[in-house]
Amino acid sequence: MKWMKFKLKTITEAEDIIISTLYDIGLEGAQIEDKIPLSAWEKEQMFVDIPPACEEDDGVAYLSFFVEEAEDGSLLINGEPTDKETILKQVEEELEELRMFMEIGEGTIRVEETEDIDWINNWKEFFHQFYIDDLLVIPSWEEVKDVDKGKKILHIDPGTAFGTGMHETTQLCIRQIRKYLTPETTLLDVGCGSGILSIIALMYGAKKAVGTDLDPCAVEAVRQNMETNGIRKEDFTMMIGNIITEKEVQDKVGYLCYDIVVANILADVLVELTPVITAQMKPGAVYITSGIIREKEETVVKAVRQAGLTIVEVTKQGEWVSVTARKA
Repeated sequence: MKWMKFKLKTITEAEDIIISTLYDIGLEGAQIEDKIPLSAWEKEQMFVDIPPACEEDDGVAYLSFFVEEAEDGSLLINGEPTDKETILKQVEEELEELRMFMEIGEGTIRVEETEDIDWINNWKEFFHQFYIDDLLVIPSWEEVKDVDKGKKILHIDPGTAFGTGMHETTQLCIRQIRKYLTPETTLLDVGCGSGILSIIALMYGAKKAVGTDLDPCAVEAVRQNMETNGIRKEDFTMMIGNIITEKEVQDKVGYLCYDIVVANILADVLVELTPVITAQMKPGAVYITSGIIREKEETVVKAVRQAGLTIVEVTKQGEWVSVTARKA
């Protein structure tokens, strides 16, 4: 699939109004490039494996809008055909109107053609093999070095579903899983994404894993990662649905049958999840949470305690927190 990329050079103060204005003419989903330091809330919402580099803010911002290109060469906005010249004219007219009452900086536009494959391959520039303690994580396009052969290796590629092991929250969960894992462990992974936590648990000897996620893209990501890492289908069951609100999903997952429940998701979701998920946990089961920015630590700790669980430990890495608790 081909896309036409319209990239505007402006200033950071004008980002929101330009995005809102161009949304009205059908340009949606702006990609923002600037050097404004991230707030705690933004870091939590981004939750990305490969964090952006931080440079000194220079006030300059680039806004990129992607418009799908049909087979006949026309561009599609809201499903309707148009062309590059029409879009450029509309954008330039909107920018000129904005200039009448606010500063928008340079306000220039550059047009480029791109494809999905470009975005996929861009990950290769940033994602290389690395260690999480003694576990080697390696993408498909890199070779295992002779010195690493015979070591525990996780093969995983960045994809549409979250989870490569690079993010601090994932590493916090991995360490806690390994700490409490036994050969009899049945693990529930809420918000499993790529399946990385369940796959690692099985690699280190867990008996069985079950994963849930809201994103249908996770199904194929999990299937591929299971196959790549030699995980048997009968050992890892994955399902799509909201375990917090959907009784059908709760029933399918099962009650009082998990030794470890792990949830590497945002703090606000953990607050809603925690009182529900205790029903899936065996007596004495361990509850491992992460995805918690430091400012939200007490919020999650409070929710865990209110659900009747006992805090076992709180671990930290960078600006992220993992709260581990146990059911009586």
